[in-house]
Amino acid sequence: MKSVLSSTVFLIALLGGTAYAATQYNDPGNNPQYKQCIDWASKRYEGGDDKSPVAGQSKVQAFCTCMWNETPDDFKGNLIVFSEGEKGASVNKTCEKHADWGT
Repeated sequence: MKSVLSSTVFLIALLGGTAYAATQYNDPGNNPQYKQCIDWASKRYEGGDDKSPVAGQSKVQAFCTCMWNETPDDFKGNLIVFSEGEKGASVNKTCEKHADWGT
C-alpha cells in the first residue's frame, strides 16, 4: 500500500517536518480505505473542506492521506477503527496536526 519511505516520512513528521512529509506521501487514489476515511472525517471534523498546509488538499484529504500512508504496509482494516484505537492514537494526532486541525 505504501512505500518503504513511509517510515522515514513518519519520523520527519514527528520531528516537525510535516510540510516536507506531505510532499512525500503516496497518493491513495480511489482506495476504499481512503474513501471511507474521507466520509468519516468529513462528519467528525469541522472545516474539512478548508485548505490544509498541503498544496492542493483540503484538511480532510490531508488527514486521510496521512492516515492511509502512516498505517502499516500490510494493514487491511478500517482506518477509522485504527485511528480511534490505542495503536492508532498517535498516528491520529500526527495526522490531525498534518491537516492543521487544531485539536
